[in-house]
Amino acid sequence: MSRLASGVVLVTAQEPPLDPDDPGAPDSEDVGMTATAFMSVSLDPPLVLVSLREGSRMDELLAEQDLWAVSVLSESQRHIAGRFAMKGRVSDRLLFADIPYTRGEHSGAPLVGGALAVLECRTEQRVPAGDHTLVIGRVLTARVPSADGGPLTYFRGRYRQLG
Repeated sequence: MSRLASGVVLVTAQEPPLDPDDPGAPDSEDVGMTATAFMSVSLDPPLVLVSLREGSRMDELLAEQDLWAVSVLSESQRHIAGRFAMKGRVSDRLLFADIPYTRGEHSGAPLVGGALAVLECRTEQRVPAGDHTLVIGRVLTARVPSADGGPLTYFRGRYRQLG
């Protein structure tokens, strides 16, 4: 499957506070992960699908809550894709520190500045599939904030640009 080129997205969600009744509990935390297994499923209703590694932080978070977001990365955002794809990485809070983003009005999740497109989604269905979970989401909002540049792609184990 490494011979199949795919687009690269950043899937984000906001993890709620551990104890919302405790004013001393840590605030919510932003969580993000790079994904190359992302696709449009339906236009009516608008549905998308992302494949998450079973047991990953994002898989566990989206099993608990149903709001999340997707930023379609541009070719100039390779550093963002690499940062959120690292295994054994530092906290997500530090990973978001120098990345410009806005918050989704529905999900509260980060939407990366300079992305080719941004979506907010609500999970419609979760389907176990081998060592992954296929998460089908209804698109709540979709915007095209930047028309500059081409898409970041992934082919033969490396990030690439078209052309």
